[in-house]
Amino acid sequence: MTERPERSDNVATDRPGRPDRPASGAHPDLNSLRRRLAEFAAARNWEPYHTPKNLVSALSVEASELLEIFQWLTPEQSARVMADPETAHRVRDEVADVLAYLLQLCDVLGVDPLAALAAKIERNEHRFPAPGNRPAPEGN
Repeated sequence: MTERPERSDNVATDRPGRPDRPASGAHPDLNSLRRRLAEFAAARNWEPYHTPKNLVSALSVEASELLEIFQWLTPEQSARVMADPETAHRVRDEVADVLAYLLQLCDVLGVDPLAALAAKIERNEHRFPAPGNRPAPEGN
């Protein structure tokens, strides 16, 4: 079995200068990012490690690392977190890690993340109608 080497904190996003922007400057689409993540893992023979359990575990760890940035901040401080360049960089890196593992999990499980989100929003709109859109109580 191939040993899994240490990965960088910028999974599939290692770019000089602006790690949060693709080299071309264009905004990437979801499918191209998913393809790049799959190619990144395949080139390193990491697919055997990308089981649902492992990906969910990694997703939880990365979400916790994002939480750690905000853990002891006041609500006011947390609202200004992106004003500090170093902290903003950490936030973007952790958001990228969370999204990377979520997209990889979706690929392994065959979940369309955009369709799942749209369906969830639809259900929530029915479960939690806006104050002006609530149905009249029965019997009135």
